[in-house]
Amino acid sequence: MPVSSHLDGKIVTVARFIMEQERHYPEATGEFSDLLSEIMLAGKIIHREVSKAGLLDVLGKTGDTNVQGEEVQKLDAFANRVIYQALDHTGHLCAMASEEVEDILTIPPEYPCGKYVLNFDPLDGSSNIDANVSIGTIFSIHRRVTPGDGQGSPEDVMQPGHKQVGAGYLVYGSSTMLVYTTGQGVHGFTYDPSVGEFLMSHESICIPKKGNIYSVNEGNSVRWDEATRRYIEYLKNGDRPDHPYKSRYIGSLVADVHRTLLYGGIFLYPADTGHPEGKLRLLYEASPMAFIVEQAGGMAVDGKRRIMDVEPASLHQRTPLVIGSEEDVKEYLRFRNGEM
Repeated sequence: MPVSSHLDGKIVTVARFIMEQERHYPEATGEFSDLLSEIMLAGKIIHREVSKAGLLDVLGKTGDTNVQGEEVQKLDAFANRVIYQALDHTGHLCAMASEEVEDILTIPPEYPCGKYVLNFDPLDGSSNIDANVSIGTIFSIHRRVTPGDGQGSPEDVMQPGHKQVGAGYLVYGSSTMLVYTTGQGVHGFTYDPSVGEFLMSHESICIPKKGNIYSVNEGNSVRWDEATRRYIEYLKNGDRPDHPYKSRYIGSLVADVHRTLLYGGIFLYPADTGHPEGKLRLLYEASPMAFIVEQAGGMAVDGKRRIMDVEPASLHQRTPLVIGSEEDVKEYLRFRNGEM
């Protein structure tokens, strides 16, 4: 049976849902909806390759190293190419930026430029590909800030998270899901390959105010600051009525945040002595995930300040990330501030 929606008890595709949402905004031109549709097309193509990865020559490394100094997986390179080629000709974008590419991606001269920019992580968690662990695609959309209708610039791409007009992720796991927000709540759609459509499965997602799951790579604990170590030990302490918390860590940001969004709790990728500025990418990972989780009622900070307020200083800026249920993140901040 296909997945159904709570909307009038009818089956609702993501295209229909977007169209119905647009009717509330008479000024809408349809450009943004078209942009999301092309992102979904790219997601379907990536889903097809991921689901057959073990049967095709798409597993393993390419032999190249990306701008982050990481070995590029074949599926990384494939996903990066698919997203760029699905969106370069639409006329809706003036520039793109990818975690995998050092400079901004310009629009080919034969195609028109538009009023939006797209930042994306083509395949988050790619180090887990060979182990068949859930991976995903993350995207963030801004309006251009430079005047005119020509090529975009780094200024268009490097905007703080609070200026996002849309963000989302696709998670490729036991099923493929699209979760996105345009600032009007968070909605999830599950891909039904039999009809080739994303169908509404999670309407108006709200993260629990407090959870009982923590997610962090404890192998790095010897390099954390004292406050973070004390906080994790506090969560593992069984003396409190709501403790100990359960530990769940996948190692794919999309998968870990997706679980946290649905079940509540907290995900941490804190700074450490090896990565004092953090390790996750602000524009391609932390900022879009912060927008999504905040729209679901949660919080996202870098340990001191709201992720959405961080002004990017470089295209591949890194950041710590603490994200999840509001009460859990606030409790972590109390440890950081010496209040607990």
